[in-house]
Amino acid sequence: MNYSSLSAYKQQILNDFNSRPNYENEFHRRAATRLVELAKLQSGKHVLDIATGTGLAAIAAAMVVGSTGSVLGTDFALGMLQQAQQKVDALGLTNTKFEEADADEQELLESHFDAILCSSAIVYLTDIPTSLCRWHNALKPGGVVAFSCLAENSPTASVLFRSVVQRYGITIPNPNKLLGTPQRCYQLLETIGFEDIEITTEQFGFYLQNGSGAWTGNAKSAFGLQDVKWSKEQFERCKQEYFTEINKASTEEGYWNDVTMFFVIARKSSESVA
Repeated sequence: MNYSSLSAYKQQILNDFNSRPNYENEFHRRAATRLVELAKLQSGKHVLDIATGTGLAAIAAAMVVGSTGSVLGTDFALGMLQQAQQKVDALGLTNTKFEEADADEQELLESHFDAILCSSAIVYLTDIPTSLCRWHNALKPGGVVAFSCLAENSPTASVLFRSVVQRYGITIPNPNKLLGTPQRCYQLLETIGFEDIEITTEQFGFYLQNGSGAWTGNAKSAFGLQDVKWSKEQFERCKQEYFTEINKASTEEGYWNDVTMFFVIARKSSESVA
């Protein structure tokens, strides 16, 4: 990474998410709803939603598990948790609560949850295999883990962004590489000990009418230019070059931003001993 330390990386994530007034776009709503659908939660179950953000998946899960179940949503971005709590209060949900927690360091009770969710956020964890092992341990026997991740070459607007800034000597690692194919997802989960692994691939792509939003989203991301010390001239020159590339690849409908998403559902063995 381009960050001077792990703490700097974490701060960039906080900067990114606490400054997003429009996080709840159509993409995130669709992704969270679909993840909960595929997880096939049941009434009365106890669910943990890690990196819950504004609570999209947590609230969707709460509607399914009902008053006899419970949902705990955790995140370390207080700005997003405040938005999540406001929604829960407005809906009058009594089975949902939120807590501040860093997913990389979160201590979880053994065999405690029926399901663990993580919608569109697993990529931000600093050690995904270790986190998945921790989640496996925290699930009850027969419990389900459900998370979503992007293909290695998605979104294409982000791939293009990394390519353009590379010309300026800035290397941004591909955050989707580890889980970037169904095969890699499957192998990792199988190694940890998960069973009944199901991976659903769906297209969440859309046309960009210009590159402005894509540039801003990528540049301000934790996988962007937040920690890069550039002059205003360098920044603007790179930005315009990105726009040029977007325009070159556009059709009359705009630039097709391919967003191939994997929804990964796996189960802890029902014979696991707590």
